[in-house]
Amino acid sequence: MEVAAHIDALREEGERMAGAVAQADPGTSVPTCPDWTVRDLVRHMGGVHRWATGFVAEGRTDAGGPGLDEIVGAGPDDTELADWLRQGCAALVAALRAAPADLECWSFLPAPSPLAMWARRQAHETAIHRVDAELAAGSTVSPFGAPFAADGVDELLSGIVARRSTNVRAEAPTTMTVRCRDVDAVWTLHLDEDGVTTTHGAGDTPAACTVTGAAGDLYLALWNRAGPDALVIEAEAAVLDLFVERVNLRWG
Repeated sequence: MEVAAHIDALREEGERMAGAVAQADPGTSVPTCPDWTVRDLVRHMGGVHRWATGFVAEGRTDAGGPGLDEIVGAGPDDTELADWLRQGCAALVAALRAAPADLECWSFLPAPSPLAMWARRQAHETAIHRVDAELAAGSTVSPFGAPFAADGVDELLSGIVARRSTNVRAEAPTTMTVRCRDVDAVWTLHLDEDGVTTTHGAGDTPAACTVTGAAGDLYLALWNRAGPDALVIEAEAAVLDLFVERVNLRWG
C-alpha cells in the first residue's frame, strides 16, 4: 500500500472508531482489552494520535518528548470523547499529508521511509482499536478490505513480532506458515528462543503449522481480536496457540 492509501485508511478508521465510541457507554468494559473501559480506550488512541503527530509535524529525530499521560492530561469529558478522538485523528492526518516524502523523524519499524512507517502504523493501530470500540458498543465489526487486512498481517509478522523486544519465543525451534486465500500473500515464521524471523513465501519444507484464511480473518485472529474459528489450521495447532498467546496485542 502507498502512503496516501494508509493516510486515507487512517482517516476512515478514525471516523468509524469515533462513531462507535459515540454509541457506547464510556464506562463499558472493552472485551478485547480486558482492563480498559471505552473511556480508557479513547484516551489511549487519542493520545497516540497526538503523540505520533508530534514526531511527524515537528520532525523530531529522537524518541524523547512527552509521554502519553502528559499528552492526554486530564483527558476529555465523557460527553466529548468522540469529538476529542476525531480532532486528534484529523490533526495526525493533516500532519501526514503535509509532510514531505523525505521527512526525517524518529521511527521504530522497518519501512521505506519514516513517513511510510507512521502512516502505516497509525492506520493499523486505529483500525484495530476501531474493532475494540465496535465490540464494546455491541456493534457488528465492520469488515476490512482484503489488501488492507493483508497489509496489517504483514506489518505484524514482518515488523512487530520480528523485533527482538517482543515476547514471541519458542524454547524448541518451530515454524509456522501463514497464507491468505484471497490475496497473494504468504509468510513463514521461524520461532526459537531468540525470537522470530519472518520470510515472505513458503519454505522449502512444510512448516510445523500452516494457517490459512481470508486476509480479514487472519488480521483479526493474529492481532488477538477474534478466535481461530474462521481459519484452517494444519498440523500442529499448538504453534498458532503459542504465537497468539505470546503476541497478546490487547493492551490494557
